[in-house]
Amino acid sequence: MSRSTRLLRLLQVMRGRRQPVTAARLAEVLEVSERTIYRDVADLIGQGAPIDGEAGVGYILRPGLFLPPLMLSEDEVEAVMLGLRYVDQRGDDVLQAAASVALTKIGAVLSPQAQAQMTNPLSLPGPPRTFPQNATSLDELRTAIRDQVRLDIRYRDEQERRTERIVWPIQLGFMDQARVLCTWCELRQGFRTFRTDRIVAMTRLDRYPTQRTDLVRRLRAHLDSLAN
Repeated sequence: MSRSTRLLRLLQVMRGRRQPVTAARLAEVLEVSERTIYRDVADLIGQGAPIDGEAGVGYILRPGLFLPPLMLSEDEVEAVMLGLRYVDQRGDDVLQAAASVALTKIGAVLSPQAQAQMTNPLSLPGPPRTFPQNATSLDELRTAIRDQVRLDIRYRDEQERRTERIVWPIQLGFMDQARVLCTWCELRQGFRTFRTDRIVAMTRLDRYPTQRTDLVRRLRAHLDSLAN
């Protein structure tokens, strides 16, 4: 993340805490080193942030610092709320937790009027779905996508036929009835999707020989061509 974003996140983490929080804990939350926390806190104090504490003891943000409100229109607030509630209903545990944290962060910097709209939204997603159990966690698939590694998957189709494929994982798709892994399939030499609940087993291999950004672009073009 950029330095300005990290500083804002640091203030958000400290905001509302009644007890000092250690540099080690701040470093863990922001996924940086303690040295970076010490430097960022010193910079914030230099810019006038009312932070008390010291290295080895912990830091606390005194009352009086008001972060600028996040300026969103009523429709923008509605869109954000609908999206986060959709994720809360259809996402896995990781995305549900992230949606909850995002909702808290966004609510903390919205205007009072927008906060009231968050409490009483105009739109709601459909009823929550129950998804089949996965043999392989979505978090493992998400990590494989980020690492851009080839996967050897054992797959069971709807006729209970089992196949083995080498695929390049690109994205996860959250559909109404299922969750799917979007891939480039070496066997078919083309883009294929696999329901995550039918992936019986998975083995990580080496890094695939291209950039994921390029695969995403090509996948979008492929899906657009099918839609047309």
